[in-house]
Order: sequence, then structure tokens, then C-alpha cells
Amino acid sequence: MTIIIKKCTIEDLGLLQEISVETFNETFKNQNSPENMKAYLEKAFNLKQLEKELSNISSEFYFIYSNEEIAGYLKLNTNDAQTEIKGNDSLEIERIYIRKKFHKQGLGKYLINKAIKIAIERNKEKIWLGVWEKNESAITFYKKMDFVQTGAHSFYMGDEEQIDVIMTKTLI
Repeated sequence: MTIIIKKCTIEDLGLLQEISVETFNETFKNQNSPENMKAYLEKAFNLKQLEKELSNISSEFYFIYSNEEIAGYLKLNTNDAQTEIKGNDSLEIERIYIRKKFHKQGLGKYLINKAIKIAIERNKEKIWLGVWEKNESAITFYKKMDFVQTGAHSFYMGDEEQIDVIMTKTLI
């Protein structure tokens, strides 16, 4: 298996939208109402919103390829792009989205390690992320990667309030 991680550019906007919608649907549509899914997908993954995120100098996207096929992506935030104020010593993993056919191949670990490498290069002391409290497989994965629960915050799926567990990994 050949793994390549490549930074996304504005030219990748259409592909980023396609992968975002596909992976979010695969992961969450069975646990949320069609109305809330539609509202969230239209808000979070419309081209204008993704272009804004891609253009933010404090956010970065990375595609991961497995045997030359796009398998998913990673979104990182620093500074004011973080979804919560965690300070300049933190890097946020906002998204790790892997297409369903690539699950259980270790690709999430490659993306976590990419985030750790970037955080260390930028002298960050910790990495943090939010994960839906009902996404037990993701929580188990993050625990294996030495993340620990450090809090929680609200996340809105359409008009439904859900809880994200905040998990943090200390790097120093």
C-alpha cells in the first residue's frame, strides 16, 4: 500500500467538497434526521464556505491517497481559526474524514502523525480535537493515539444540539 499525503490548494475545492459530503454522509446519516443532515451539509460544505476555509492562513487541508486513490483528508487549525480558543500553543484537528472503503487500513494514524509532525515543527505544546460523544470507534482510536478527554462542547447538527468530547494530546 502506497500512502501519500498532499496539501490541498484552492484548485482542489471541488474534490474537497465531494469528499467532505461523501464522508460526512457515510459516517453520520444513519444517526441524524435527513433534515438536519441536509442543513448541516449545505452550511458546512458549500463551495463558498470551503473556499473561505481553504483561504484562511491559519487552516490547512491535506488529502491522503492510498495507492493513488483519494481516501480522505485532514483539516488543521491554529490561532484564531481554532473552533475554540485554546491559545497559540495549540493545534486543532478539526476533521479527519476517511472514505468508508478505506476504513480499518490505518490511514487515520497517518493523518494523526502528520498533525503531530506539523505541531512539533511549529512548537505547539498540544493537539486537540472534538469528537461526537456517540462516535465510539473514533473515541477509541483517539485514546489509542494517546489523546485524553479534557472537556466537552456543543455542536449543532441542523437544529439539534449534540455534544462533542474534547480530547487533547500533550506533545511536550
